[in-house]
Amino acid sequence: MNIGVILAAGSGSRTGLATPKQFLPLGGKTVLEHSVQTFNNHKGIDQVVIVTAPEFMDRVKDIVKANGWTKVTAVLAGGKERFDSSLAAVRHFADQPETVMLFHDAARPLVSDRIITDTLKAMEQYDAVDVAIPAVDTIVQCNREGTYMESIQDRNLLWRMQTPQGFRQKTIQEAYQIALKDPNFTATDDCGTVLRYLPDVKVGIVRGSERNIKLTYADDLSLLEFLLSRQEL
Repeated sequence: MNIGVILAAGSGSRTGLATPKQFLPLGGKTVLEHSVQTFNNHKGIDQVVIVTAPEFMDRVKDIVKANGWTKVTAVLAGGKERFDSSLAAVRHFADQPETVMLFHDAARPLVSDRIITDTLKAMEQYDAVDVAIPAVDTIVQCNREGTYMESIQDRNLLWRMQTPQGFRQKTIQEAYQIALKDPNFTATDDCGTVLRYLPDVKVGIVRGSERNIKLTYADDLSLLEFLLSRQEL
């Protein structure tokens, strides 16, 4: 069973807009609709679940109904932190340890069929997979306050992480079971949790796309509109 998990619980405070970014309009649809539609239409995805904030659940259910998404089987309540939303999906499929789960940020509305296909293919070899693209800029490590440089990293070894991120349910569940016992646990993505708490699990890499950008700031909407108007090569 291959599950697409759309993470849509964020408030989008960094956009500086009143509307949460997953509900912003993009090409005649909401950002959320673009992300879900791609997973719902993909022949390799069996089910889709959407994780959102409790106050948005009715709104998301209305969107699901309006679009007639046949693969969306659940709308789940997420939490304050991103990993709370991931955990909601992990626990929802607790009785299906071999299930392949693809966690995708709703705020990446231009994910392609090719990326999803390649991620599913990589899951035949790995228990955890990340979508990423090579860094093209020089990456500088600074002090914690960001006031001076400490070192320059070798960009040939550095990749920029995207989503989806794929896992066997039992793998990501075990990683979080260990992580939640760590009083110093913090996480910004699920692959990082596996990498830290299950060091023996090799996390595979799937080549992402420059189109698969994340809506973070208000100006990103203009770029997304432009990219949406062009067919991916």
